[in-house]
Amino acid sequence: MPDTATDRLKADGRIVVVGASLAGLRGAETLREKGFKGSLTMIGDEPHEPYDRPPLSKQALLGMGSAERTALPRRRDIDAEWRLGVAASGLDMAARRVRLADGDEVPYDRLLIATGVRARPWPNQAEGELDGVFVLRTREDGAALARRLNAGPRRVLVIGAGFTGSEIASACRERGVEVTVAERADAPLVGALGGVIGAVAAELHRENGVDLRTGVMVTALEGDATGRVRAAHFSDSTSLECDVVVVSLGAQRNTEWLSGSGLGAGPRGIACDAGCRAFDIRGIVTDDIFVAGDVARSPHPLFGYQFLSLEHWGNAVSQAETAAHNMLSESTERRPHIWVPAFWSSQFGVSIKSVGVPSMGTEIMITQGSRAERRFTGVYGYQGRVIGAVTFDNSRWLQFYQQQIEATAPFPPPFPTVDRRPEGQKPLPADFPDPSLPTHGPTVTLSGYSPADRRMTFHPAGH
Repeated sequence: MPDTATDRLKADGRIVVVGASLAGLRGAETLREKGFKGSLTMIGDEPHEPYDRPPLSKQALLGMGSAERTALPRRRDIDAEWRLGVAASGLDMAARRVRLADGDEVPYDRLLIATGVRARPWPNQAEGELDGVFVLRTREDGAALARRLNAGPRRVLVIGAGFTGSEIASACRERGVEVTVAERADAPLVGALGGVIGAVAAELHRENGVDLRTGVMVTALEGDATGRVRAAHFSDSTSLECDVVVVSLGAQRNTEWLSGSGLGAGPRGIACDAGCRAFDIRGIVTDDIFVAGDVARSPHPLFGYQFLSLEHWGNAVSQAETAAHNMLSESTERRPHIWVPAFWSSQFGVSIKSVGVPSMGTEIMITQGSRAERRFTGVYGYQGRVIGAVTFDNSRWLQFYQQQIEATAPFPPPFPTVDRRPEGQKPLPADFPDPSLPTHGPTVTLSGYSPADRRMTFHPAGH
């Protein structure tokens, strides 16, 4: 006989998962694996069951696979009611109900929010709707862009040289398509990896035939009489004829549906504690609402309890598993989410991998290999300790530096780990852009310490 609230929840409770992508699916599978036998409802705004997104900017654009065939493998049957193609439109925390865009309401005992992010659109809506202007986030986006590349465009313009923009440019060049990349920073990837590594990325672009334009912004997109994009205009008064434009300006977190709900949600994501429990707007933790994946902001003990928003595949899986475990556990059995951020990208034939939070680093040291050879390891330091690492075709060192991060090892690293080449003799400034300036580069966003992101002003009595 069930004798605790947790036992009763496992036996016949109602759990709702909003967000039917990677984190939502892995969370649901973990709930079943942990013995949840109650009703499980999966809500997703896209009409598809969960699919994998990274191949959309890699294999799908190269013709090595189709965007339609990226379904995520299932670990087990989750026996869920699927509500696909209908977005969540509101949350009533007091009544424990999720409102849907079709007017329906779904009650819950526990709620897992895994709504992720969406592509940031081109700011001028009319220009963004021109035929030939794309963003890349959904399966439909990937399929449409692949079809247009298959048609052999004269020139593609990629706006933004973060990881996704760089991967798209790489795919274009591998297909023999002329491509221009416009980046407002001084080099590609600077928001995520800093200027020292950005300079290497810029060389990679140019050596592979990319027309890379840095320190410049696209001010307007111009269409022809039929509504097809024909040109772009830049902040340096130049223009470019192009028939395909890919807007790659980063992501927006899907939190608007929670406006007015009382949950601690905003443009930076949904604040949660280390156990994935959401905070309300007063900074008080809830006990029935959990968060996982790209939409979550959670404090990380290895990084000074900064609230981190991570756009990482592995983080989505790990955080969803932790959230599901904690949803079904007594407080003494709950565990923190302390996954060390890790990310990878493949562009221009080079495998780029990072671990930790490079964007926190103030210094970088090339500890193995050589930047000139495009095969090296760079280690980032912050306040005298190792905070992150990046490798270019040198990933065998990544596990070692992950252990250094977890051990809060000193920076610069002890000499025996360092390659004895000249550039590995001393740290360099990591050269990240001013964090107060907007950037679309980082895959880890540092978002401060306050879970509620509110500013309170106290006035003396009588004023």
